[in-house]
Amino acid sequence: MNYIDIFLEALSAEKGCSSKTLASYESDLRLANAAISGGLINADHNALQDYLSSLPDKPSSIARKASALRGFYKFLMLEKIITSNPSTNLELPKRNRALPKFLSIDEIELLISSAGDIKTSTRLRAMIELLYASGLRVSELCELPTSGILGDKLLIHGKGAKERIVPMHDAAISALNKWLSIRGDNPSKYVFPSGGKTGHITRDGFFKILKKCAVLAGIDPSRVSPHVLRHSFASHLLAGGANLRAIQTMLGHEDISTTQIYTHVMPQKLQETVMHHPLANNKGK
Repeated sequence: MNYIDIFLEALSAEKGCSSKTLASYESDLRLANAAISGGLINADHNALQDYLSSLPDKPSSIARKASALRGFYKFLMLEKIITSNPSTNLELPKRNRALPKFLSIDEIELLISSAGDIKTSTRLRAMIELLYASGLRVSELCELPTSGILGDKLLIHGKGAKERIVPMHDAAISALNKWLSIRGDNPSKYVFPSGGKTGHITRDGFFKILKKCAVLAGIDPSRVSPHVLRHSFASHLLAGGANLRAIQTMLGHEDISTTQIYTHVMPQKLQETVMHHPLANNKGK
């Protein structure tokens, strides 16, 4: 019996996981199943620990693989397929974790102002403002439905079909409203529609426009990406005195340990480059 397939079916049916999440779980579990002698169903704690320790991946990738294993064995326990959980107390290999890259506030302002030199400037400016104001993932931004606009806040459908509400500051609200006035009565359910098969601007499409914007702003395009803007949002908020738990909620991190990586960029460099993020005065909300 293929327990991996049964687990994936349960994830899809009961938790409503996205196709991307399911594909990630499937890949991680099948790799582990092939690498561990006897497969996952016969693996003990030591076999799982040895497997994780042998991986050459980045810490974030190893953590994801460990999470997939924990979820799989938790399911097997609940279904009474196994009587003991070998994934309990798994330790992740100690490796240096890359610190998040971010832009200074001056660079963010340059990037936003340079959006005016792009053909689709109003849309691009709104997208950059929302990323920086609310810390959205690029997929959350590109797939943002018009029904997700709640006044000065956004209702975001994040990973694992989890919802969260994030605030917008005045500049982001203004940029968004300008775009919506141009967008007009477009029947698309998406805030940033496209004529492509997805119905919305794609991640790759936005990425390319953002890189062009970076060149116009005089910023090395290799330093600019949607995720860097998300990192900048979190880093600047933290430097401005925002509560770590509030940042965790706004980013949609399931585990506070994921958010704590930003505390490592706080010393000196960040403090020298950042005074206040526009949301800093609303910390904790």
